[in-house]
Amino acid sequence: MGERRSTIGERVGRGFFAALFLGSGVGHLIKPGFFLKIMPPYVPLPEAMVLLSGVAEIALGVLLLIPRTSRMAAWGLVALLIAVFPANVFMYQHSEKFDLPPLVLLLRLPLQAVLILWAYRYTKS
Repeated sequence: MGERRSTIGERVGRGFFAALFLGSGVGHLIKPGFFLKIMPPYVPLPEAMVLLSGVAEIALGVLLLIPRTSRMAAWGLVALLIAVFPANVFMYQHSEKFDLPPLVLLLRLPLQAVLILWAYRYTKS
């Protein structure tokens, strides 16, 4: 039995999801200062972690688009999204450092769960 072919909508959704991570990863590399501001103080080597997470986002975004590596990339994105969640909590807790209302930062927290579920969906294909 062969693998089910994806629909155009599924491919577009996967492409959009991958693009989110590609864009964010590039952002980590060209504007690391923003990401350093949201890094909790207990994270060691914050500059290296910002760059590493950016490279991971780019790599996993690309790998998500390749059928042979898509499942592994999706699991990597699930792990990455869980790993960076404390930074989102820290950002909300220190909302005075950002040009966004605290409510917006609070609403970002459940969005992380949506992204995790979206990535998890691709672990099945």
